[in-house]
Amino acid sequence: MLVDSHCHLDKLEYGKKHRDMADAVRKAANRGVDHMLCISVGLSSFPAMLEAITPFPQVFASCGVHPLHQDDEPNDPELLEQLAAHPRVVAIGETGLDYFYAPESAELQRRSFEQHVAVAVALNKPLVIHTRSAQEDTLDILRRGGADKVGGVLHCFTESLEMAEAAIELGFYISISGIVTFRSADALREVVKALPLERLLVETDSPWLAPVPFRGEENEPAYTRTVAEFIAELKGVSVEEVAKQTTANFFELFKLAKPVNR
Repeated sequence: MLVDSHCHLDKLEYGKKHRDMADAVRKAANRGVDHMLCISVGLSSFPAMLEAITPFPQVFASCGVHPLHQDDEPNDPELLEQLAAHPRVVAIGETGLDYFYAPESAELQRRSFEQHVAVAVALNKPLVIHTRSAQEDTLDILRRGGADKVGGVLHCFTESLEMAEAAIELGFYISISGIVTFRSADALREVVKALPLERLLVETDSPWLAPVPFRGEENEPAYTRTVAEFIAELKGVSVEEVAKQTTANFFELFKLAKPVNR
């Protein structure tokens, strides 16, 4: 059994590669991906996302505002806390900092990130973190906000081993996406080799970042297995071991997410 710890099921282009969401979920299950976490990127789109995944008990939800969406949809911490209190929501985010694509909104991103951490602590729900080119500020806000009380995950990780180790010290996990299969990802592959399997999750971030050999296609949760197979080869273990450990890691972190027997 595998878990896609970060996907955007509501963003897949249905009617083409997949008939509908049920088709995408079924294709994932056919490759052993039995659970997934559907990630929120904005508060206005959250209710529709939640409604779309409601028929699928094996799909959990997060609630938050992506750092790159701050200009068109700034965070409202009171609304965030209200929406995130829903029992289907197992995590807060995705939130964080992206100075690579949007350095001009750094101050707004930091304020929103701090608010997300405060809501996570108030609701006792872990954080889903997007971080790029903002290592020092990301770790500083997590430490000052008491994020070690709830833990979380640095998703789609592409930063340094030192940052990963600092996050692990705060009780966080590191999630690896299809980027690890890219030709340009030598540094990330070395990070994955160095990190203990006990602190790793796997994800697709679908519909983006399809792994090799599916580059150029729309990504989908079924490709979580491709990521797991690649990590298994990197670390010299079986894909079954990667699946078993990363699944255990997911349910240890997201304690409100309960496995569904199929």
